[in-house]
Amino acid sequence: MSIVITDECINCGACEPECPNNAIYEGGMEWRFSDGTEAKGNYKAFSGMEADADATQEPISMDIYYIVPDKCTECMGFHDEPQCAAVCPVDCCVDDPDHPNSEEENLWKKASLHGE
Repeated sequence: MSIVITDECINCGACEPECPNNAIYEGGMEWRFSDGTEAKGNYKAFSGMEADADATQEPISMDIYYIVPDKCTECMGFHDEPQCAAVCPVDCCVDDPDHPNSEEENLWKKASLHGE
């Protein structure tokens, strides 16, 4: 599964620097597939979304930190557990039932984002 940040988020920002895929953004911030990754040109995400990797995308949340599901790999291939959940002081980084990815799918996302 991808990880989602619930509305219990206190906007402390502890999670953001821990993400190896740069999938976490402050509420209201635009995001790009290329942010913190090797994604270039016309990028086709796991969900099927296609976009220029450098094109800005609309924020998923305006009020709290959020995680881009197409960039979240639960830290597979980097760490033994999702680092956002490990550092969250209010335990609001949880499995996202709307984006149930297998280990193989998360590793595919990692390889796709990091040019492997």
